[in-house]
Amino acid sequence: MEELLVYAILLSEKLATENEYCRRLDELFLAHPENDDLLCLEWETDIKKAILYIKIHMDYANLDSERFGRILMRKLKEVYANNPDIRHLANHMFGLWENLPGSLQDTEPFMALCYAADPLSWGDEELAKSICEQMFHYYPEETDTAKQP
Repeated sequence: MEELLVYAILLSEKLATENEYCRRLDELFLAHPENDDLLCLEWETDIKKAILYIKIHMDYANLDSERFGRILMRKLKEVYANNPDIRHLANHMFGLWENLPGSLQDTEPFMALCYAADPLSWGDEELAKSICEQMFHYYPEETDTAKQP
């Protein structure tokens, strides 16, 4: 469910498309057809209700924060690569931080979402980019082999 929570958060900030979410949900469901949460989400046609379902049914006590973080940082890196204007991403960073599970907000690399855009207010675009780059590369590169929901 960590990956779906990432999509729910990105969808809330309009940094992912509904089509991306649906494609990934379909892949996860085909790989795990016995998963009741995935089945329920497959049937849900209202994206707002799907986002709410994910946020409500996420087992936050057992959230794999490293897996979640790797997926989120990979997706944010993709968003930035597709639109390298730091201001585009900066407009969403605080909203992303607010949508994170509370247990992650004050931990790295997630805490950077709270302040990464601040240097733009005094015109320091390079510092904002540097903070984002550090955040994107917080986790060492490795393939995410666990394709679980």
